[in-house]
Amino acid sequence: MIKKAVLPVAGLGTRFLPATKASPKEMLPILDKPIIQYAVEEAVKVGVEEFLFITGKHKRAIEDHFDKAYELEERLKISGKYDLLKKINFFENLNFAYIRQKEPKGLGDAIHCAKPFIKDEPFIVILSDDVIDPDCSVLSDMINLYNQTKSPVIALEEVSWEEVSRYGIVSAKKIDEHYLIEDMIEKPEKTKTPSNLAIIGRYILTPDIFKHLETLEPGKGGEIQLTDALKSMAKEVSIYGYKIQCKRYDAGEKFGYLKTIIEFALRDPEISSEFKKFLKEQLSCI
Repeated sequence: MIKKAVLPVAGLGTRFLPATKASPKEMLPILDKPIIQYAVEEAVKVGVEEFLFITGKHKRAIEDHFDKAYELEERLKISGKYDLLKKINFFENLNFAYIRQKEPKGLGDAIHCAKPFIKDEPFIVILSDDVIDPDCSVLSDMINLYNQTKSPVIALEEVSWEEVSRYGIVSAKKIDEHYLIEDMIEKPEKTKTPSNLAIIGRYILTPDIFKHLETLEPGKGGEIQLTDALKSMAKEVSIYGYKIQCKRYDAGEKFGYLKTIIEFALRDPEISSEFKKFLKEQLSCI
């Protein structure tokens, strides 16, 4: 089983300024949980026990969130609110580590920071902006594919042709229910894209990725791009793509974040009925 996950959270979150001036965008709530907690819970479901956050300035709130809160816990115990106590202590048997990315030099550089933590084990990378439907089995299916191939696996999704310039895009050959990656390009122009199969924020990587990151020159935007390292790696080993079969929510920009909140609220048994009523009332006034 894969026991380690890396979560890069050093981004500045400029799309949500001024809310993210001194608070991480990963701590923005979707109902009663911050975005980052959904990513951790997703990994826990597939057996991950050790988490490494690649952090930056103003990310201390993430560390506090996954730490003990003794005073709050005592108050909940005294009040008999054991259901809330259980919710805030879901991480008790997990291990968390934090490494600060010294400069914002790109996703590839952030992943390279994880080398001392990973050592010689395969690992999962989760980009928390991409929120996956909690009822889906994306990571589980990716792990099954990794166990069959012993090769890196990246999650893919078909996006509209107008959106290709926002993603890493692959050229791939379909094999049964998955893909063999032939080439990758970071944020291509619409007229130069090899496909509309986009890389999204779920990866299963092997330690070989680090040697490719170490020799990589800055790419798109002057940053060390993980896509470029994977492209280099694909010349030596097979890399497979898993096309997700469920809903992905882009919580990394304002409109996508609002859609995520609305859809999660509509499915929440505690508030869905009242929320639907509220939405109908608001829509009737438009």
